[in-house]
Amino acid sequence: MTFFQGMLLVFLILCAIAVSFTKKIISAIVIFMSYSVIMSIVWLLLESPDLALTEAAVGAGITSVLFFLTVRRIKKMEEAQHGN
Repeated sequence: MTFFQGMLLVFLILCAIAVSFTKKIISAIVIFMSYSVIMSIVWLLLESPDLALTEAAVGAGITSVLFFLTVRRIKKMEEAQHGN
């Protein structure tokens, strides 16, 4: 295992732990995105470009956008409830 691969492994573990203990939802989403980006790099190093592309597109892209939209919608619903 090279130094770069070891650092990626450490970052993956740190991201997994950090997302579990983060109190702010936006921070958790950003950490999740970084986890997906690191995982896509790992897939590239394992010579699986199809999985790397899928992880980057779905994990860091589409899923994160859906999380952000969901949080925004929940905040709008909460504001509407408090406004009444």
